[in-house]
Amino acid sequence: MRILLIEDEHKLANAIKRALELQKYAVDVVYDGEEGFNLTIGEEACDLIISDIMLPSLDGIEFCKRIRQEGIHTPVLMLTAKGQIQDKVVGLDNGADDYMVKPFSFDELFARVRALVRRPKGERDPMLKIADLRLDPVNFKVIRAGKQIKLSTREFSILEYLMRNQNKVVGKKHLIAHVWDYDANILPGTVEVHIKNIRDKIDKPFTKRLIHTVRGFGYEIKVEN
Repeated sequence: MRILLIEDEHKLANAIKRALELQKYAVDVVYDGEEGFNLTIGEEACDLIISDIMLPSLDGIEFCKRIRQEGIHTPVLMLTAKGQIQDKVVGLDNGADDYMVKPFSFDELFARVRALVRRPKGERDPMLKIADLRLDPVNFKVIRAGKQIKLSTREFSILEYLMRNQNKVVGKKHLIAHVWDYDANILPGTVEVHIKNIRDKIDKPFTKRLIHTVRGFGYEIKVEN
């Protein structure tokens, strides 16, 4: 999944980015609220936003307020050195979904991120299912027909995104946008290689094919009638 981090302390931003990447997230970093706002309302959609409150050009509260006014419902986790209850109330009242006070442990950050981004909207069960395929986004496990399947970090992210959009055609550009950093130079052929590797693991050993190529458009995960 793809996370946008808005944090003007470069050292902290880089540390958070590295820590999240080790947890198998793609992370984009910007250092002021205005740039974060422009990126959020653009075409490069993300799955979670982590934003400091004290930011240059556009503070985190106003950033959150403005993206909600734009109809963007991406979960927002606020980071701030302020620990007063009133600061939390202001952030939450303006559209933030959760709040963490600096300094914080990375373990707590990871838990908050999982709680916000790993649960499909409207569902209590985070497990993704299609036919006999199960993907556990919290524990990073993939099981088909009772057999656990080992995927690379990138393969897991691609399969997860397809399963979150099952019965929909997902283009290569959308996969690149959600699985890799926005500044990564990824060619469509790279996506094809990863899709082939995923098919070799979750489709070929089994009787029913789930990942389908829609020529000229992209890929779709579904159960054929």
